[in-house]
Amino acid sequence: MRFFVTGEQNRQLLINTLILMFLGYVVLLWLSNGLMYFHKMNLSADSVLAYYLGSEQDFGQPRSYQSLLEVSHFHLFAMGMLILTLTHLMLMTDMPTLVKVWLSVAVYGSAIADEAGGWLVRFVHPHFAYFKIAAFLLLETSLAVLIVVVIMSLIQARRRAI
Repeated sequence: MRFFVTGEQNRQLLINTLILMFLGYVVLLWLSNGLMYFHKMNLSADSVLAYYLGSEQDFGQPRSYQSLLEVSHFHLFAMGMLILTLTHLMLMTDMPTLVKVWLSVAVYGSAIADEAGGWLVRFVHPHFAYFKIAAFLLLETSLAVLIVVVIMSLIQARRRAI
């Protein structure tokens, strides 16, 4: 990260290349996250309810406390590390500070909301299915914006260095 702070990213082809490869990997993660969501459910409240509360029609069981806990345990750590890395890279771009703050709040808030959404549907009230859908869409959108912003910043820095 010191490469961004000291401005060395403008001179370091290797670090730019490594960060771009990391971002390519994150794009694959982003894509697989969406595919996994749509494999389990879709953007309708009924599909979210069937996934979390079970479905007699499909003989689906409700998600158990333990299964939600296992998913949350992994997601909270992994998403936290991913978002920390992406927002840290975003902080070093030329975007206005207010935009950086709002984008950071959006991505952290949506990640927490997305994780909480399943718990809320399962153990609080079925109407939280709409919350889960909105949180997923905001998370995917904010992650995509972060990825694009950092990629564009690296490309612009490289052009300026040439």
